[in-house]
Amino acid sequence: MSEGRNTISDKAARSNRRVAVVCLGFFAGMVGMAYAAVPLYEMFCRVTGYGGTTQRVEQYSQTVLDREIKVRFDANIAGGLAWEFKPVQRDVTLKIGETTQVSYKAQNTFSKPTSGRASFNVTPQMAGAYFMKVECFCFTDTELAPGEAMDMPVVFYVDPEIVNVPELKNISTITLSYTFFPISDGKPLESAATIQGENNKMHADTELGG
Repeated sequence: MSEGRNTISDKAARSNRRVAVVCLGFFAGMVGMAYAAVPLYEMFCRVTGYGGTTQRVEQYSQTVLDREIKVRFDANIAGGLAWEFKPVQRDVTLKIGETTQVSYKAQNTFSKPTSGRASFNVTPQMAGAYFMKVECFCFTDTELAPGEAMDMPVVFYVDPEIVNVPELKNISTITLSYTFFPISDGKPLESAATIQGENNKMHADTELGG
């Protein structure tokens, strides 16, 4: 009888071990997926323009429409970064398809060198897929010495295809927003997604029709 009980006990122990191994594997897989989700989501946003993510291109537009659009520029600092950060001009009016260069200016107001990295978004969010940046300073680590100031150019155009999108055909204004985060050991100290979500709410009243 005792041998039978031992056999049942051994089987139960093996079954419990298998369950533990499966649970551990599932947990490890979920952690791996969580880490992979961030770059995959970023890639998805860059390809589709989802969430107001702009597009990166290597060449200028070959088509310029006889229709103007206003682009506003917004600047933010997150995580206690001791910088002053602002656009050189608050807005610009250009023709759709026309390549334009504007600048932002950053200055370190702290007594020690500090580093930052900029993220960005566009509102209305759907317009991100048609906001083409040829040159920008986003996602690049920048270190400024005490008191040092730096001009940061952005070269862009609005894709003429935007006029063929029913939801955007009457759009008159686009807002390009940058947020600088402090960098420590190569990593932003505050969630870019959180700040950009707040920025999206702040610009939710952007008009589509005039």
